[in-house]
Amino acid sequence: MTTDHPFRDLTTLTAAGEGAWSAHIAPTWTIGPKVHGGCLLAVSAAAARRAGIEAGADPAVQPLAVSASFVSAPDPGEVEITTVVRKLGKQVSVVDATIGQGGRVAVRASITLGVPDGGEPRHAVPHPATEMPASPPEDVVVVTPDHPMGQIVNLCGSVDIRVDESTAGFLRGDQDGDPRIAMWTKLRPVDEADLDTLALFALMAGDISAPVTMNRGMFGWAPTVQLTVYLRALPAPGWLRVTNESIVLGQTWFESDHTVVDSSGAVVVQSRQLAMIPR
Repeated sequence: MTTDHPFRDLTTLTAAGEGAWSAHIAPTWTIGPKVHGGCLLAVSAAAARRAGIEAGADPAVQPLAVSASFVSAPDPGEVEITTVVRKLGKQVSVVDATIGQGGRVAVRASITLGVPDGGEPRHAVPHPATEMPASPPEDVVVVTPDHPMGQIVNLCGSVDIRVDESTAGFLRGDQDGDPRIAMWTKLRPVDEADLDTLALFALMAGDISAPVTMNRGMFGWAPTVQLTVYLRALPAPGWLRVTNESIVLGQTWFESDHTVVDSSGAVVVQSRQLAMIPR
């Protein structure tokens, strides 16, 4: 990518009529040949926020919750987004967003808009992600486009990704590891300087980890069927700490839970998805 703000480019929308938008998804935002699900979720959230604000919502609102069903897997390139404002409230607004490509629906999402939490929480249970170092140690795996993982996870061309190798046995050929992966990720500096872009990236980070099934020797496409992400607070600049874990790997389905912690130690994103075991 030649741009120094690739994620802002991903989530930049062009108006195409009332409640209609278009966006361009560059090839870097893919896993293999198909667009990464978290990126599609971020695009739908960006469109919903813009639609809500244009309808009269507080300009300080962010996508507090995004619940997306994945209907088909689009290719990189142009996508169309349609939005419908279902509720416009003083504290909570609700917008539906549909992403399509070539006349085919790819994603249907419901987005709840509101102002995220600020300040110290009233109560918080420590999570393993909060105990990770704020910055990745020197012995982590740096995922670059030349790394075997980076040849599939094309995102690493536009965001920094570091993986805790002790939680990624699949990189060593292990097939009996725990279904848990820990990692760090960070935007490019120009992208990170824009708070709205950073918030959308934090939402995307709720789907950034490799499938935990890989630690059990199950490789291949693990398609996301449904993904719900919560933006609990606006992230501080710096590295995001991410854990991804599952407690039930079924015969056909498994759940995948991401927790994202910012550089200040605050839990900024929580997500859960239902995905299919690779065939």
